[in-house]
Amino acid sequence: MPHIVIEHSAGLQDSHDLQALCDVIWQGFADHPSVKGPDTVRVRCIAATASRIGVDTQSFAHATVLLLPGRSEEVRLALAQITMDALQAALPDVGSLTVRLTDLNQPYLKRML
Repeated sequence: MPHIVIEHSAGLQDSHDLQALCDVIWQGFADHPSVKGPDTVRVRCIAATASRIGVDTQSFAHATVLLLPGRSEEVRLALAQITMDALQAALPDVGSLTVRLTDLNQPYLKRML
């Protein structure tokens, strides 16, 4: 478990390789020593059908990183930086890039086949 959810402006999926972005973030988290195993990492992108940011219309990508509690601030910062670095590399022309970390408190329920 971490889950990384990237919300983005509609249309970015047509002009940018969002699968490659997901793969880069997934690999960065899978390789991080604080992550128990690569099978726990989930990354997904969701297009916003409508949005408004500030006064001027601009494109955006916002990553929410959901983590189980217990990681140090140093580790949390490192995971946020992995995410921001990937966003900046994959989406250099996007107007607003942001990352927010959130603890996912129990109960966390999961079902997988």
